[in-house]
Amino acid sequence: MKHTDVTLSFEDVDVWQKAVDFAEEVVSVIDEFSSDRRYFRLIEQLESSATSIAMNIAEGKGRFSKKEFAQFLYIARGSLFETSTLIEIFKRRNWINETQYNNFR
Repeated sequence: MKHTDVTLSFEDVDVWQKAVDFAEEVVSVIDEFSSDRRYFRLIEQLESSATSIAMNIAEGKGRFSKKEFAQFLYIARGSLFETSTLIEIFKRRNWINETQYNNFR
């Protein structure tokens, strides 16, 4: 297989594109936060889990078997569930509003 045969093939995956859009939206909302520093770890974890979704899809697409790709999709799904849990916590703490919450869901 030539190097050019796999050049950024993950960019053609619709779910990767949606995951990047989602991560960008989460990061944009995080940029607006003005919360107490004692919650910095939760904010950082939300950013990490939201961006991890697309990164795992891309990494899996770069593997050499469908089985490995599937494994990375499972990891991406786990990151999505982690992100969803954090979004729920942020909503309950009133760190994000109802509109933001609904857009994320």
